[in-house]
Amino acid sequence: MRGSKNAVTKHMVAAMLGDGPSVIRNAPQVGDVDITAAMLESAGFHVGLEDSEITIAPGSEVRTRVPEAFTGLNRIPILMLGPLLHLTGEAFVPLVGGDPIGRRPVDFHAEALTALGAEIAYGPTGITAKASRLHGARITLPYPSVGATETVLLSAVLAEGKTVLRNAATEPEVVELALFLQRMGAHIELSPDRRIVIEGVPRLRGASTRLAGDRLEAFSYLVAGLITGGEVRVHGCPQDRLVTAITTLARMGTRFDITDEWITASAPDGLQPAAVHTDTHPGFMTDWQQPLMVLFTRANGMSVLHETVFENRLVYVPALQKMGCEIEVFPNCLGGPACRFHDGNALHSAVIRGVSKLRGAEVELPDVRAGFSAVLAAAVADGPSALHGVHHIERGYHRPFDQFASLGLRLAHGSA
Repeated sequence: MRGSKNAVTKHMVAAMLGDGPSVIRNAPQVGDVDITAAMLESAGFHVGLEDSEITIAPGSEVRTRVPEAFTGLNRIPILMLGPLLHLTGEAFVPLVGGDPIGRRPVDFHAEALTALGAEIAYGPTGITAKASRLHGARITLPYPSVGATETVLLSAVLAEGKTVLRNAATEPEVVELALFLQRMGAHIELSPDRRIVIEGVPRLRGASTRLAGDRLEAFSYLVAGLITGGEVRVHGCPQDRLVTAITTLARMGTRFDITDEWITASAPDGLQPAAVHTDTHPGFMTDWQQPLMVLFTRANGMSVLHETVFENRLVYVPALQKMGCEIEVFPNCLGGPACRFHDGNALHSAVIRGVSKLRGAEVELPDVRAGFSAVLAAAVADGPSALHGVHHIERGYHRPFDQFASLGLRLAHGSA
């Protein structure tokens, strides 16, 4: 199992801060790596991509602007503001993109950078930032946002003085980034109660690391085996990254065989329904819920899914409904305590009836994880399916069609 797209691209940005080359190993071959590499090269860095290894080295001159041609391709540009400010004192990055799963405002990022001493200005095509020198600050995030936590880490490590970040995200990918920065020479303390303390240092050096296996892919392929009534063995993803996921699947009747090298899942006696709500780490990950939704259609009874992280994460449900999945969505908080979307109109809870009889259909894939789930539904549907927008899957999963083929799924990959 290769490292995750959510980890590798953030490490690539962190490498901007080193005064020598950095090497990232066990990197996945995903579209977001190529996009991020092109952005770094546009800013004056040398990037070498060779199978599972990425080398990033400083160039002779750092350019302050990330070209507008990268507008909307992913969410990495906003993370480059802090490093560019340290290197040049000013920066421009284009508007960010990513999957249409709900509001992921850049306000948290901008407010954190402002607290660290940056002047931020919004324009029609992007964000401009200026700072003669970033300084430490006390920052409390309104929500434990992964991206905003990463912005603070990438910006505070070279700031003057101490930064204390409260209500920080603690996802494994965030900790992995903090450990990489520590290898580069950063002074970072991970404290209890979602608090991170960062003592700024004058310089960082290049470093080398090996990414841990992608917990999103691991869960997706384990579920793929369960959906199709088979058994899948996943190698290279540590058990501690899947604790909540394993327990959730076990409650549904999944049997696990777990070693230090691999995890195997099967459900020879069938699957039982469940009620699950997503949450920040260490809760059930929001990126796990799309495969789980399809798995619920194979369970014998009514299941409930309550999404609490992104209010529009269920945007993919119509595609699954078109394939015969019996799913109803609601604005109410079902399957868990009231969340921050309880008084709005966002359809963020779903009731799923199993066992649904799925049928082949022609559907458009709206985002990375939803695209994977549609493939899973198509794998157990009666008749062929035509899935458009497969580039979303390639942006986020390592060589997905080779992996699907290894699982026995027959695919005809077109150019759409």
